[in-house]
Amino acid sequence: MLRKVLIANRGEIALRVICACKELGIRTVAIYSEADRNSLHVRFADEAICIGPPRSAESYLNVPAVISAAEIADVDAIHPGYGLLSENANFAEVCRASNIKFIGPPPEVTRLMGEKEKARMAMKKAKVPILPGSDGVITSEGEAIEWARTVGFPVILKASAGGGGRGMRVIRTEAELPALFQAAHTEAANAFGNGDLYMEKFIERPRHIEFQVLADEHGNVVSLGERECSIQRRHQKLIEEAPSLKVNEKMRADIAKTLKRSLEHVGYQNAGTIEFLMDEDGQLYFIEMNTRIQVEHPVTEMVTGIDLVKAQLRIASGEKLSSILTEPLAIRGHAIECRVNAEHPEKFTPSAGKISVFNVPGGNGVRVDTAQYAEGVVPPYYDSLIAKLIVHGRDRAEAMARMSRALEQFIVEGIHTTIPLHRKIFADAEFKSGAFDTKFMERFFERQEEQKAEV
Repeated sequence: MLRKVLIANRGEIALRVICACKELGIRTVAIYSEADRNSLHVRFADEAICIGPPRSAESYLNVPAVISAAEIADVDAIHPGYGLLSENANFAEVCRASNIKFIGPPPEVTRLMGEKEKARMAMKKAKVPILPGSDGVITSEGEAIEWARTVGFPVILKASAGGGGRGMRVIRTEAELPALFQAAHTEAANAFGNGDLYMEKFIERPRHIEFQVLADEHGNVVSLGERECSIQRRHQKLIEEAPSLKVNEKMRADIAKTLKRSLEHVGYQNAGTIEFLMDEDGQLYFIEMNTRIQVEHPVTEMVTGIDLVKAQLRIASGEKLSSILTEPLAIRGHAIECRVNAEHPEKFTPSAGKISVFNVPGGNGVRVDTAQYAEGVVPPYYDSLIAKLIVHGRDRAEAMARMSRALEQFIVEGIHTTIPLHRKIFADAEFKSGAFDTKFMERFFERQEEQKAEV
């Protein structure tokens, strides 16, 4: 087992990794910026090292500072969490060169999967279904027009090096393609330092479904089932569920076999998530892979009973999946996660500041992952996620009722949060029915505006 691990992250995921390490008897080292001096991940780690000023570029994204902290603390490994440096292949290579274990896949695999179009082609070669689209990066407007004519409108342009909706444009007619191509290219270049784009057929009302995998360092891969991630705003997930109402046992088993074959072929290791779009006929198409632990990993933990972060640590220690997963995989009940962001629930503007009241719900089947507390400060420099509320029930109906109750008992004062928005979503008839897609939030806001007009 690893002796000491540095957590190259902050907030709830840093605290989550610290908890897993403590249960495995691994010593922990927290890194923090000056803005996070009083954070809980700093308090509960065995050691803590300040690595710079508040801005991420000068602290959490400063590779030399992170590596220096790891060397000073004499750690065996670095856990990157999610976001920040978690999918940075160059950082993984520096860890390797410094004889520090990077808890994630090899840098070559991270780089392959990080370039979305190369990942798409690799999956196509492994016979994973992909959407019709361009064969590689599109280099000009003219080439984009030719591909759009071949694929058929509507199409979507995506950034090869990106995610989160940046560098992405839906194109419905040939006339609007040139302007949108330039806009996507510019946005991708500014966001990722790489303006390369590729094209796919656009599905009008898809569901967003992702599969969790674990892979050891001995060539073994296992799929732990799927998560429903269709409730999104501007391509940012708000609510996740496991399992998906649209994936049956046969589909789950077939995808597991396909992913096992394809990921063994590319030499994948540690935890990862493969994201798909499902069309109205129930066909799944690969869109991208995230080579790290996901924000929404707790819903998979709740329905499988598998601690994914402890599994990451054990895999990085050289254990085989057969010693980590000692019982056959079974999906038990239903789990839902709400992301609680420090944002205005209607304007979605950031809401930094001091928290005056912070009361988290509890009770059977309720879990809250957070690093916030009363009198704590939410700094304006980082991602707005401050907590994850996760519930588990014997079925979706019980999980829905449990989440509604927990949202009522989750009280945060002093800043705005998205808790009021979640309460409204869970009272929405379309959401309750489960017959939603990635356009749900657009329809939801339209209904909210209609209700206001009636009043």
